[in-house]
Amino acid sequence: MSVFRTLSTKPWVADRGYISDSHGFSSPTAKVFLSIFLGVITAVFALLTAAYFIRMAYADWQSIPVPALLWLNTAILILSSVALQWARTSARREQAVGVRRGLLVGGAFAFAFLVGQFLVWRQLGSLGYFVDTNPSNSFFYLITGLHGLHLLGGLVAWFRASLRLWRGADVAKIRMSVDLCAVYWHFLLLVWLVMFGLLLVT
Repeated sequence: MSVFRTLSTKPWVADRGYISDSHGFSSPTAKVFLSIFLGVITAVFALLTAAYFIRMAYADWQSIPVPALLWLNTAILILSSVALQWARTSARREQAVGVRRGLLVGGAFAFAFLVGQFLVWRQLGSLGYFVDTNPSNSFFYLITGLHGLHLLGGLVAWFRASLRLWRGADVAKIRMSVDLCAVYWHFLLLVWLVMFGLLLVT
């Protein structure tokens, strides 16, 4: 009888011991989706980097100055990633206070980074470095803008996790969301450090 039950059990409804969130996605499934998404982003920025070096070889290329504010923005993004890791570690230990503080600080720094990037755009615009002035300007705005859009998308997931926590959800129920947010933040930090280094070198 038990053999018959085993054979008749549907594999997609069987309990496999996975941790699921309130939307029904298992932890391995969510991690696979995130891995695929990060792979796509990596490919996009890799192609952008290759195009950057190819276009830089042309005679009309004039390097854009790197504003000092970008250094501050980089430090802010590092702090944001550290705060998300704090929330991630606290979630694994089921420490609600640490998760709240980590999410709050990490989100605040992320918003500050985006504001700082906007201020860099305004500063360069006031100096006459517009998108269509030179190819190097176009690449700069494209790189920073694309990175900012991905961070803004991450803030949507951050907001949902924070809202569920502030509404009284157990830490165990949002642990996966916090974990994925932290991984995404670390990835965007790595991408930014590579792109920022590219701007400094060239």
